[in-house]
Amino acid sequence: MATVPLLRDEEAGAEALAVFADIRAKRQTDYVNNFWRALAHEPALLKAVWDRVQAVMAPGALDPLVKEMIYIAVSAANGCDYCVHSHTAAAKAKGMSSAQHGELLSVIALAAQTNALATALSVPVDDRFRA
Repeated sequence: MATVPLLRDEEAGAEALAVFADIRAKRQTDYVNNFWRALAHEPALLKAVWDRVQAVMAPGALDPLVKEMIYIAVSAANGCDYCVHSHTAAAKAKGMSSAQHGELLSVIALAAQTNALATALSVPVDDRFRA
């Protein structure tokens, strides 16, 4: 259960509704997901996060599918169930295959294991790896 009510369009203020309209237009959908509806309680935060999502997740040096897969990995590491689900759906919509998803999960699992081992053993970073 959310810690705040998920605002329906009828309950959201004008500023939040403007962001909802932009989400709908840019994503070419009538759907505004629960994350945005929770943020609608703070319209300035809603707009700032939406603007940042558009900037960071846009095509660039990394392709949008790669960005979604990175988002899944970070969300798994941070234990964000919502983000794992929403970005897995987004990655699939951008063409992530079952084989790619399986490999992604293998990399996430390997990184979690080796990160835990290196941390538990307090392994010093090799000088040649330091920037």
